[in-house]
Amino acid sequence: MGRILILNGSPRAPKSNSKRYAGLFMDCCKADYAEITKTNHRELCARTGEYTDLVLAFPLYADGLPVTLLDFLKTLEAEPPQQKPTVSVLINCGFLEYAQNHTAVEMVALFCRQNGWSFGSVLEIGGGEAILDTPFRFLAAGSIKKFARSVEKKRYARFHTTMPLPKSMFLKASAAYWTEYGKKYNISKEEMQTMQIEQT
Repeated sequence: MGRILILNGSPRAPKSNSKRYAGLFMDCCKADYAEITKTNHRELCARTGEYTDLVLAFPLYADGLPVTLLDFLKTLEAEPPQQKPTVSVLINCGFLEYAQNHTAVEMVALFCRQNGWSFGSVLEIGGGEAILDTPFRFLAAGSIKKFARSVEKKRYARFHTTMPLPKSMFLKASAAYWTEYGKKYNISKEEMQTMQIEQT
């Protein structure tokens, strides 16, 4: 039986949704878990060689990979292990449409093609910032179970899920959530709608 390592590539890994998704994955099959930091790239690169499968769990950032994961992949490209595991992707985005994740998935697939790594399963989750705290949690959990089994059994496949909501309802709920969230930090809705948010 193979060994699976899940690497959390979220910039806020300890408190991230990616960590929650990784936990659901580990409820379905045996796997080790680690978080990518600025200082552990070489250690993790060496560890990957001890596994048959590597699952990259991360959120979509600006239609691509978060810099945490990008920096790690640069090190992995320069210092690959002797035995390369198959790479699978567990990605979530705040958009309702799971297809928003496609470009980021293809970025990982391209990395694999260019560096001689096998590419495995994919799970794309839409509404990833919210779905685990809604009645639709079972959809995410069910998809993760299928994804985990595909990696464990090496029957690689592509999966996706999202909340079955009208876009208008999702946008209304999202706007209400972020407006209330901003109030906690004394940031108004108007300030959040500007490009100068980091200067306020």
